[in-house]
Amino acid sequence: MIVTCLDLEGVLVPEIWIAFAEKTGIEKLRLTTRDIPDYDELMRGRLKILDENNLKLSDIEEVIGGIAPLPGAKEFLSWLESEFQVIILSDTFNQFAGPLMAQLDHPTLFCHDLIVDETGRIADYRLRIPDAKTKAVAALKGLNLKVIAAGDSYNDTGMLKEADAGILFRAPDNVVKEFPQFPVTKTYEEFKTAILEARDKLGC
Repeated sequence: MIVTCLDLEGVLVPEIWIAFAEKTGIEKLRLTTRDIPDYDELMRGRLKILDENNLKLSDIEEVIGGIAPLPGAKEFLSWLESEFQVIILSDTFNQFAGPLMAQLDHPTLFCHDLIVDETGRIADYRLRIPDAKTKAVAALKGLNLKVIAAGDSYNDTGMLKEADAGILFRAPDNVVKEFPQFPVTKTYEEFKTAILEARDKLGC
């Protein structure tokens, strides 16, 4: 059996922090794991900016409420679920993901948690485990499953390496250049083709 593991933001839905940056006008909030490989460095910077600007969880939730899946994403995910088992492996947070998962008909999601104080301030974040995407893929392989993984950012490359087949989807040029071993796809039709080719190579 093959399990497909997908990143969420940039693959199925827009980047939440970029949408929030556009709403607030704070340019530094546009930085994502496409730009900064160290996730803790990225999140510490985000939390500092939120505190400096007195921005709360509710401010981000308001923006998330206006986000829709990327065009074609829901149809692609429906097709994928008809062909494979699917798990979304994301470095987003449960507090962010609910409205987006509802629009995607509630696929299985593994992600992290925010620590929010009584005022609604995001005080910290809690990883499910460090390098959770890579370890999830390794655990699935340990169950004698084949894994096809796909993502677009630095924080996806560990799981792509660990998987039996890795695919980049709409990755920025810097990630494509640093990881030339992975096929690059830019449309959902190309993505489907790459996944089916990977399945054929795995002989499943």
